[in-house]
Amino acid sequence: MGILRASSVCRLFHVLVLVCALYQILYVGSVAAQTAQLSVDASPQNAQVIPGNMFGIFFEELNHAGAGGLWAELVSNRGFEAGGSNTPSNIDPWLIIGDESNIIVATDRSSCFASNPIALRMEVLCEASGTNACPSGGVGIYNPGYWGMNIERTKVYRATMYIRSSESVELTVSLTSSDGLQNLASHTITGDKEDFVEWTKVEFDLASSGRNTNARLQLTTTKSGIIWFDQVSLMPSDTYMGHGFRKDLASMLANLKPRFLKFPGGNYVMGNYLVNAFRWSETVGPWEERPGHFNDAWAYWTDDGLGFFEFLQLAEDLGACPLWVINDGASLNEEVPSATIAAFVKDVVNGIEFARGDPQTAWGSVRAAMGHPEPFPLFYVSIGNQECFKHYYKDNYVKFYSAIKASYPDIKIISSCDASAISPVNPADLYDVHVYTSSGDMFSKSRMFETSTRNGPKAVVSEYAVTGNDAGRGTLIAALAEAAFLIGLERNSDVVEMASCAPLFVNDNDRRWNPDAIVFNSWQHYGCPNYWMLHFFKDSSGAALHPSTIQLSNYDQLVTSAITWNNSQDGNTYLKIKVVNFGSKAVNLNISVTGLQTDIQTFGSIKTVLTSGWLRDENSFQQPDKVVPAASPITNVGEQMGVVLDSYSLTSFDLLLGSSQGLHSVSGWRLHSSM
Repeated sequence: MGILRASSVCRLFHVLVLVCALYQILYVGSVAAQTAQLSVDASPQNAQVIPGNMFGIFFEELNHAGAGGLWAELVSNRGFEAGGSNTPSNIDPWLIIGDESNIIVATDRSSCFASNPIALRMEVLCEASGTNACPSGGVGIYNPGYWGMNIERTKVYRATMYIRSSESVELTVSLTSSDGLQNLASHTITGDKEDFVEWTKVEFDLASSGRNTNARLQLTTTKSGIIWFDQVSLMPSDTYMGHGFRKDLASMLANLKPRFLKFPGGNYVMGNYLVNAFRWSETVGPWEERPGHFNDAWAYWTDDGLGFFEFLQLAEDLGACPLWVINDGASLNEEVPSATIAAFVKDVVNGIEFARGDPQTAWGSVRAAMGHPEPFPLFYVSIGNQECFKHYYKDNYVKFYSAIKASYPDIKIISSCDASAISPVNPADLYDVHVYTSSGDMFSKSRMFETSTRNGPKAVVSEYAVTGNDAGRGTLIAALAEAAFLIGLERNSDVVEMASCAPLFVNDNDRRWNPDAIVFNSWQHYGCPNYWMLHFFKDSSGAALHPSTIQLSNYDQLVTSAITWNNSQDGNTYLKIKVVNFGSKAVNLNISVTGLQTDIQTFGSIKTVLTSGWLRDENSFQQPDKVVPAASPITNVGEQMGVVLDSYSLTSFDLLLGSSQGLHSVSGWRLHSSM
């Protein structure tokens, strides 16, 4: 290296001083804290009650959210129907073990189920021994599931299949690694020539001796002959509440405490064409008899194991009200005219009878036979999916509205038209709103309903999301913008009845839409920043909203709300103040609370913050907790208190009211010590 002379060192020193000074001006100046005043009127007489079903969730069969996701079925294309009704057909993702010299497979129409007639014919050409011996381990077929099956050590899996053969059977059913070399569990099915002459249902448990996140189910034999298979299923025995939902994913929904579940989707309900629309009546009854359908809106097959009944059951398991989006005779490319819509209207009324009818009714008896004699509390029906622009929508809507109200007057009907189109001749209890926009515009929409008329039907904001470049795969800035929007909905909950984000789930192997709240694969999952943001609102439904105002000159990046809520776990009552700081400056916030009927307790109050080091920070399988809420105790709690809001942050202050022994956590947040 060369040697620096003294003069060079001096010049370098002065340059460094100038650089440091410039850095302070540009950086510190951009984030220098300002002081804001927040006033909260917590008096009961000035509070308004937020609707009891304000914040919920919206499920759409998109991104393999259900098939290969929330619905725990591990076999993809279990009934061999995905290739269509013409045979032979594609059996993807099923593949053979062996080659064409010793095994031939093809679909035919020999199933015992009239509604899904396709079955798989497997002809084995080799023998157990001799000159035409099968390969070691036998030949057969295997199914890799949805991008690999997650098989866990010591867990039990229920295998079900239908078999037919005119010869004796010796079939090994195994769970193996993706290459077949690691055997995790096996069961052998044997039978004499007469045992499987007719289609026979076979059920058994497979207990895994090992762990593999990319496993497969395989059916093999070394006996020559022909065997037919149909409806091959593999379900974990340990599902959420025993109802078939993947436990880890359903638990993430339950942790949000959703007050309603909108289902089964938007475009999924319609289909690109009506032939592929969601037809509720074809998704109920025994799972083996459901025909399944091609989800042409999102380009994949679903066996409809997750059907109308299962959605109603999921809502019940989550303690949420079901909100059914009906198919009203419209697809994305077709529309049934009013003159012939009657059959569609009748179908919807039948669907409500399935959910709510007595077990003695025609469709109520079907529900009862499925193990749920008690009616489901279906009180919300949305007619169509943002279809007000369609030619026949308004005329058809009135027919649906009249028929539903005639039989079920207590059901609240949601229109796809906005408030301006609702009138005595086109009535509605509620109207649907979808908001997809950039983060900046979403933040500005926190005032979206401030000028809405305070009379007439209320809004259901059933789909909202930040989209575009700054949304990424779920960024901090997107979550903060959505938080500001939801605070705006809280503040205007006199004209907004419900809200839910979209989409909810994405299988990382099939990203049809970004961003999403929850990301998963066969064995992992994580919440995006907007999932964790929703936790700040899970106590808002049914809470008391208090007037709040915030004052700060020349800085319009703050949005706030204040509620009083009760923690059902410990009976404590809290005043929750939420503030979004959507700007680059930290803010010193002076909070003043008036009108309280009881004191704020010295101990037990919690500050929770959602922020990160960069606006576009995202969570991932590698860093699932990069952007998550952090909680800490508030040490200077009082009716007058000073706090600091980080730049680009969502902060909540849960102030414990009344007599209490103090808390170590609030509503499930882990408590982190302040640094």
